[in-house]
This record gives sequence, C-alpha cells and structure tokens, in this order.
Amino acid sequence: MPTEQTGSTSGRKVKEKAAGAAGLGALGTKLLIGLKAAKPVLLMAVSLGIYVEIFGWMFAVGFMVLLYLHELGHVVVLKAKGVPATAPMFIPLFGAMIRMKGAPENAYDEAMIGIGGPIAGTAAAFGAVAVWQLTGSQFFEALAFVGFLLNAFNLIPMLPLDGGRVVAALHPAVWAVGLGAVLGLCVLRPNPVLFVILVLGAIELFNRIRARKRGQNLAYFQVTARQRLTVAGLYFGLLIVLGVALHATYLSTSGHHL
Repeated sequence: MPTEQTGSTSGRKVKEKAAGAAGLGALGTKLLIGLKAAKPVLLMAVSLGIYVEIFGWMFAVGFMVLLYLHELGHVVVLKAKGVPATAPMFIPLFGAMIRMKGAPENAYDEAMIGIGGPIAGTAAAFGAVAVWQLTGSQFFEALAFVGFLLNAFNLIPMLPLDGGRVVAALHPAVWAVGLGAVLGLCVLRPNPVLFVILVLGAIELFNRIRARKRGQNLAYFQVTARQRLTVAGLYFGLLIVLGVALHATYLSTSGHHL
C-alpha cells in the first residue's frame, strides 16, 4: 500500500508539472502572438515619433495618412489579383510597406500591383489640394506637394521601388535607367535611405537579368502588346500628372512655412 500511495503521489506530481509546463507554453504562445500582433502598432508609434520630431504633429500625421493610403492602393489591386498580403506596415524612416504572401502570375499583374500604390497616393495628395483650395491653408499645400513628391519618387523605375515593378512589363533596359537615376541622387543628395535602395535594387536587378539570360521565368515576362500599352499609358501618364502637380504645389523657400 505505501508503495502504491507513493507511486500515485509521484504520478500526480508529474501530471501537475506537465500541466504547469503546458500552461506556461500556452501563455508563452499567447505572448508571442500578442507581440506579433502589436508589432505594426509599435512600428507605427516609432514612425510617428520620428516624423513628429522632424515635421511636428500635424504634418507628421498628415504624412503618415498619405503613406497609408498609398499602401492601400497596392492592397486593393492585390486582392483583385488574388494575391494574399499583409496589412500596410510602417517602417521608420523608410515609409510603409506591405508584404506579399504569394507571387503575381505574370509581369503585367506585378505592374498593376506596383502602379496601384502611386495612383492611390496621388489621389490622396489631390485631396490635400482640395482642402488647400477651399481654405487657402499653406499647410495643405505643403502636404500635397510632399504627397506628389513621394509618389513621383516611388515611380523611379528601380526595384524595390514601385516603378521598378511597373516597368517589369515594359522592358528590362528601363531598369538600367532607374539604377542611373538613383545613383545620380546618391551623388547629388547623399542619403542613407537612397544608398539602401541602391544596394537592394542593384542586387535585385542583377538577379532578374541573370534569370532572364538563363531562360528562367520567361513566361512570367510575356505580356501582350495591349497589356504593355496599358502599363505604359498608366506609368507615363501618372508621371506627367505628378510633374504638373508638383509644379503647381511647389513651395518656394522664401515666405512659406509649414
């Protein structure tokens, strides 16, 4: 009997320890899930803090709204194309991004996904223009200008920028133009963000060109003449619109303050 009681007690202790370990494991899993879910909020808070320090509260909030609406443009097209993706996420000093959980079927779909962001972002900037025209507020004029500039920059035909994805449906030679443009900006206006884009873009460009030379993914880059014309019209048309809009909302350095 004593032996049986001891065994029963020992078995009960093992079960209690196992239950405790399982409980701790479940708690740990919940904490990890909670931290993962909180990550976008933390990144948004850090981004907001940085932009507030640079621009002040009002402009920081307006700038982040423009960034978010830009990313939502990508999300809309991604859903239309059936490509799963994460929600927009802010990256401190680098703007915002979404992460695709799948791949587009072809270069045309990639181009449409790429152009979706700048179209939505440009529309959002025109919203700031409307408020400027109604109120005469130079704050919204400046916000609109920054919005147009942000989307124009994103249309540089250089991966990982949106323009690099768009011109994938046109011709690989356009990537070289984008590489030269970013390199020129690095020389004229040195900036850590530009250097990161230059390095990442050069690596991606090298990998894509090498894959094409090896005959890999050739079907991916096969687009019809109509699709190529559609992409070219949207891309160059948006560039023209942004050029005109930038000129109209340009703020001279004298007499204009945020």
